Amino acid sequence: MTPAKQGHLAMLLFSVLVAGSFSLGALAANDIAPGALNAVRFAIASIVIGAAVLATGGVQRSALNAPWRYLLLGGIFGTYFVLMFEGLKTAPPVSAAAVFTLIPIMAAGFGWLLMRQKLTGRMLVALLIGGVGALWVIFRADVGALLEFKIGRGEAIYFVGCVFHALYTPLVRKLNRGEPALVFTLGVLLAGCLLITIYSRSDLIATDWAALPSIVWITIFYVAICASSATFVLMQFATMRLPAAKVMAYTYLTPSWVILWQIALGQGVPVVWILGGIGLTIVSLAMLLRDEG
Repeated sequence: MTPAKQGHLAMLLFSVLVAGSFSLGALAANDIAPGALNAVRFAIASIVIGAAVLATGGVQRSALNAPWRYLLLGGIFGTYFVLMFEGLKTAPPVSAAAVFTLIPIMAAGFGWLLMRQKLTGRMLVALLIGGVGALWVIFRADVGALLEFKIGRGEAIYFVGCVFHALYTPLVRKLNRGEPALVFTLGVLLAGCLLITIYSRSDLIATDWAALPSIVWITIFYVAICASSATFVLMQFATMRLPAAKVMAYTYLTPSWVILWQIALGQGVPVVWILGGIGLTIVSLAMLLRDEG
């Protein structure tokens, strides 16, 4: 198998694992405070990534310079995840996944503002098509709702979180000072864990951990290990073998995988009107995969 095919396979698995966090998250979101869930999630992910760092040479003293970078990025990333689970209390998983597909076009905007990153014409058109597909799903194919901007509370909350995620993407590149990816991620996770723990300390104390439904614990370990630690490794693996545009393209598969996750978990099949928007996101994916920029 060629390196490029290995990269595509890694991103295919990446998109499947990310999709699972939406379906499982929706099942657990109303049984635990988002802050409490993510504090534990970040702690577990920190242990996993920390073990990987120790196994690959440890932390260099230079990585400890300017710790404010980790606090800033940890705060941004932590805010994204807290708002994601807050949104999943009411937003259907497929609609939330559609909101998620707006991240690439927002990240491109922040990338231009912060680092003057430029897009090829094909990438810009593909991102716009993907954005239209996302809006189709978010507003349930209702043009009137779109024109009046009638959006569900959960989708609106999660959209704010996605703005933070989109800002995080170019900031990582801007603030990294040559630290290895694993070490830098560990710093962000530890800082995020600290900040979320402080923010949600009352929820952490109030939560009856022994009485939580099993689906909550399944979700916590899934998002910590599969949708945090594993996806990080897969993303790093793919970025070494594929152009950035092609890595980013796999975001647009998320709603399709969420539909399959929903069926597998016995949550039913989404209504037909979603398929038009899903189709546009797949068109966007195909265009980005053809782009060599």
